Amino acid sequence: MQIAIAEAKAQFADLIRRAEAGEEIELTRYGRPVARLTASPRRANSLIGCAKGQLRLPDDINEGDDQVAELFRAGSVLPE
Repeated sequence: MQIAIAEAKAQFADLIRRAEAGEEIELTRYGRPVARLTASPRRANSLIGCAKGQLRLPDDINEGDDQVAELFRAGSVLPE
């Protein structure tokens, strides 16, 4: 849509809502396009690394891995 700058001033809030909804709005001066309102690209909230430095694994984290692997190989999760 095209709209004159003088008219856009009175409808600014509505034009922003329309741009957020995906509509491109071209602002004109004396009938010539001079600017465009578009939605800002949204940044995805990245969770990668958000807990960096907040988690401490115990020193014995890998102890017992052989037992767990053997349980999976045996097809049973309960020791006999």
